[in-house]
Amino acid sequence: MSNGRWYLLYVSSGREDRAKRNLEQRSKYMDAGDKIFDVVVPTNREIEIKSGKRRTVSRKAFPGYIMVHMDLDEHSWDIVRNTPGVAGFVSTGVKPVPLAEEEANGILSRMDEAPAEVKVTFKRSDSVRVTSGPFIDFIGKVEEVNTDKGKAIVALSLFGRETPVELDFMMVEKI
Repeated sequence: MSNGRWYLLYVSSGREDRAKRNLEQRSKYMDAGDKIFDVVVPTNREIEIKSGKRRTVSRKAFPGYIMVHMDLDEHSWDIVRNTPGVAGFVSTGVKPVPLAEEEANGILSRMDEAPAEVKVTFKRSDSVRVTSGPFIDFIGKVEEVNTDKGKAIVALSLFGRETPVELDFMMVEKI
């Protein structure tokens, strides 16, 4: 008995979780647990700063695709192909082509990593309000965003002059 391979499936964008659920249920009810081992919606975790609050969110890494770990034969192929929400296998020909082992492992290991990306709700030239610190309630324009440092340079009007001030992402919110 082999340990299966990873395959990529086309699904309706935004309905990845539903397609995953359908495939898992169909596999269970058609007694294919020995052929279809795992179904995964590839996601990445990001840190998002919204309204001055930092939170970790999960985003789909490949919208419109899910991964299935399975032994491919006529029965398992038929189960996957005829699952509601699954459009088909990603392949170059008629027969499904499995993902390279390194590629599948890379996608799966990225899902387990701690979030490294900071998702900011504002960008350069957006108007923002300072929510904390000595410049609270000041309104300014974003001149530069530095995601590595978690800081933004905002031009604030101090004493009638535009002055660039470096502020933490947590201290500003988009207006």
